[in-house]
Amino acid sequence: MTAQPPSYPKPLAGRRIAILMESDYVEEEISYYQMRFAEEGMDVALLTRLWGRPSLTFESHERRTPIEVDGDVERLDYAELSTFSALIVPSGMVSDRLRYTDDGDRLAPAVELLRRAFRMPHLVKGFICHALWLVSPVPEVVSGRPVTCHNNLVSDVRNMGAEYVSADVLVDGDLVTARSAGHCHLFARTLIELLTAGQETAAGNRAVPGSNGRLAGPAADTAARELSDVR
Repeated sequence: MTAQPPSYPKPLAGRRIAILMESDYVEEEISYYQMRFAEEGMDVALLTRLWGRPSLTFESHERRTPIEVDGDVERLDYAELSTFSALIVPSGMVSDRLRYTDDGDRLAPAVELLRRAFRMPHLVKGFICHALWLVSPVPEVVSGRPVTCHNNLVSDVRNMGAEYVSADVLVDGDLVTARSAGHCHLFARTLIELLTAGQETAAGNRAVPGSNGRLAGPAADTAARELSDVR
């Protein structure tokens, strides 16, 4: 008789998590997210700007590994966005490529998407490594909030009005930030814990234990209340 693998409860089963994509992504990071969130029963959707095409294929930074993406950020209105539990902007050059706009007087669709996302405190927003580049055109969404990021972005986030905190992973209500792609396992674990525990876990800002960080102060009350209703 073949032994069956052990099973465990999956409180996040059926929930959706969105990951923004573009070329020069970090292959190991994206692969880890796809595997780890699937283990929790979550559906992972890859999204990008499709420029009117049905899908686009991007290559990773190191091995030029291809990945096909058919989710379009320009089709993600409030109703569709509300079906997700979390939105992740990964490391690599994804954020820099997605903030490109062919009209300097208009925001890129991915930036517009983030601005909508930050109006939805029940939706967890995750940024890792260089990801906060994508919010530079709308700095008000992170102004005054504690964040961590890659060392190369410290001046950038301070210029956005955010408070830089030296931590591997940091939670501020509905906002989760991480230092580098090498911390993607801590980042994913934190998102899973946050989504699972809801308001109890998100009731205040905290640096993840063992992450060499520090407490960043109380979380926004609205975000803490609404995280109990994370989808």
